Amino acid sequence: MTREATLAGLRQSPELSVLIIGGGINGIGTFRDLALQGVDVLLVEKNDFCSGASAASSHMVHGGLRYLENGEFRLVYEALHERNRLLRNAPHYVKPLPTTIPIFNWFSGMLNAPLKFLRLRDKPSNRGALVIKAGLTMYDLFTFTQQATPRHKFHSKEASLRDRPQLNPDIVSTATYYDAWMPYPERICLELILDAEAASPKARALNYVSAESASGDVVTLKDELTGETYTVKPKIVINAAGPWIDFTNRNLKRETKFIGGTKGSHILVDHPELLAATRGHELFFENADGRICLFFPLQDRVLIGTTDIKISNPDEARCTDEEIDYMINLVRVVFPGITITRDQIVFCFSGVRPLPASDAATTGQISRDHSIRVTESGSGVNFPTFSLIGGKWTTFRAFSEQTTDQVLPRLRLDRRTSTRNLPIGGGLRYPTSEADKQRWLQRVESKTGLSRQRLEMLFERYGTRAEQIATFCAQTEDVPLQHVPGYTTGEIEFIATNEKVMRLDDFILRRSLLAMLGRVSGAGLVELAHVLAGSLGWSEAQTQAEIERAAMILRERHRVDLALRQETSLT
Repeated sequence: MTREATLAGLRQSPELSVLIIGGGINGIGTFRDLALQGVDVLLVEKNDFCSGASAASSHMVHGGLRYLENGEFRLVYEALHERNRLLRNAPHYVKPLPTTIPIFNWFSGMLNAPLKFLRLRDKPSNRGALVIKAGLTMYDLFTFTQQATPRHKFHSKEASLRDRPQLNPDIVSTATYYDAWMPYPERICLELILDAEAASPKARALNYVSAESASGDVVTLKDELTGETYTVKPKIVINAAGPWIDFTNRNLKRETKFIGGTKGSHILVDHPELLAATRGHELFFENADGRICLFFPLQDRVLIGTTDIKISNPDEARCTDEEIDYMINLVRVVFPGITITRDQIVFCFSGVRPLPASDAATTGQISRDHSIRVTESGSGVNFPTFSLIGGKWTTFRAFSEQTTDQVLPRLRLDRRTSTRNLPIGGGLRYPTSEADKQRWLQRVESKTGLSRQRLEMLFERYGTRAEQIATFCAQTEDVPLQHVPGYTTGEIEFIATNEKVMRLDDFILRRSLLAMLGRVSGAGLVELAHVLAGSLGWSEAQTQAEIERAAMILRERHRVDLALRQETSLT
């Protein structure tokens, strides 16, 4: 169903069972789960899907090793099992990641860890080899019967330096264990939405629609693209606005103080020496201030993060000069001989973790667990509001399931199906071996006539969903772009018309990794805008406005200045 048809349907029939406000991973996961139970559910997102906190993660899918020290055993157990499910259900976008910890002493933290567990100490303390060994052993035990990744190993100082000569020589050893990572968190969100809408005609998702106000049985929605307003009458509202939950509740006549978010910033660097030094691993370690830090390869770049700073207004989250200096210095802790300069940074991003309000002395002590806070009818509003607090990317499916299981009884409905073993998007019928992959490629090559090289690129980007895109490209005039290597007009036209693209920045930031990897030039931005314009019906004035808007977002939010010039315009 098109966006226009969905909006027209709301005018004709405003009543629905559930309205979800917030198109991040928790709102989208709940949207999918409710759709599969046959619930008529509408999801609205003020901006693009997965454009807030869910887009600003460290791209990790992990159990949360350090949460063990805070005694959050239930969370770690749940997260590890959910990590393994994602490896199985979304193999195209969730990949195993070997993770190496440089260790600088043997015994540090042996007293601090139990004191933190007992809430008797809140100051950071370096974790030594024995504490790390205990944590990794527990990490392995939690998934003893569901072992999807290799178990941890310790390496001597000599072996570690032999394997990575540029490591800090002050280490006493290293430890290697496995977690997972996701190159395309935004595309996971998108495919969950598309899967939900395909599964149920009662499920509808709209980006660029905000919840403006509420009164009685009615919530007023605003189309952020046109300014038009719509009214809906939900039986239940789920507030999944992440860091904006309290702001959204205020619009719904609920005064809450549920969120105490912290800002996390990251940088992407083009640094072949650092890339080679990682040897394909994530480097995961503790800085002197107690902050857990990491860096790892993301294609041919290196992602570095992260900061952890309290912030009251998530709209103000930007990566600052001080944070950049902090992250550059992080690398020197592990590889003191490697120098990073600012001109090697290709992209910066910053977001706010939707952590629960807390009076903890340090941000690291604030729980990363999730909870549901229900505000019943009252204060002039005749429906309950479920606020989804906290949560990790890794545990979204479990959080969504728990939310759905609280909503269904209020609608007098029973659960029909579980999402535990449900493939996501291009993870459906994903080849399980290299031989299976080659057979898949051969079949699609015979069907479409596209080259094997092109199909491998599409498969890497979209998993088995690549077959739909390849079929579309084979049936249209598919021309390689001049200024955006690796992309063709057909691929972009397919995404524009099938993946809810409304703005130019939707494509460069959330339907692809082009911006994050520093692969957007001024000429490329203009070229992409004109291809999208042909599919989305933009006028020349609108096309130019989209170019200027995208360039402004890259400059102000991601510190990428494309220096657009008049001569880059296409005619």
